[in-house]
Amino acid sequence: MWYYQSKKDDTEVINKLNELAESHPTRGFDEYYGRIRQQGFKWNRKRVLRIYRLMKLGLRRKRKKRLPERIKQPLVVPQQLNKTWSMDFMSDQLSSGRRIRLFNVIDDFTRQCLAIVVDVSINGHRVARELSRLIDLNGRPEFIVCDNGTEYTSLVMFDWAQRSGVGLQFIQPGKPSQNGFCESFNGRVRDECLNESLFSSLREAQEITAKWRNAYNTERPHSALNWATPNEFEKSCSRLTRNRLDKGA
Repeated sequence: MWYYQSKKDDTEVINKLNELAESHPTRGFDEYYGRIRQQGFKWNRKRVLRIYRLMKLGLRRKRKKRLPERIKQPLVVPQQLNKTWSMDFMSDQLSSGRRIRLFNVIDDFTRQCLAIVVDVSINGHRVARELSRLIDLNGRPEFIVCDNGTEYTSLVMFDWAQRSGVGLQFIQPGKPSQNGFCESFNGRVRDECLNESLFSSLREAQEITAKWRNAYNTERPHSALNWATPNEFEKSCSRLTRNRLDKGA
């Protein structure tokens, strides 16, 4: 049997379409063909469209998400309660191998651990709910320091920040030292809790981390707080603030 084989070479058309798709990824066929004709190529519209479809350029291309510029923020200890919080994620696994996540929130001034949320999945909606709960319990901070994780840069979190009046202070990518208070706390959680425990279930992980958090806040002296516990330091600061207000009155 004899079959006809096309002798047309579409390499030049393919290269030109690839070039246009790279330089103008959000545009479609009509603009590409207009640019091709503008550059003096005489290729037939049907031919270009056929190759465009074979290359599947009509499928939406994923674009790199560009974050706004992050300004370098020095690590400064706030001088009052609820001035600045820090938050960060950690990961671990159960004895079955299933991964779990830990969402940690601390007060940068008192070094108190406000929350350790443990679950198999924690998205932006969950983060917003937990932060709202913490604000109801502890009052509203001015800023919360965080990295550029997708949970923090989601539209849900930006909407939450606008509604709650809390600023999100993003660190520069690749600069975890700018979130040094929470990074230091994460190290203690890893060394003193996660590395010392083998969790058989999610509930057990939640119970053990809750017990460790309570001991950290109430029993563990902190060198940066003149060897007071975070709860003791918070109470002394609260008393000092009340005394100043009473004298001012």
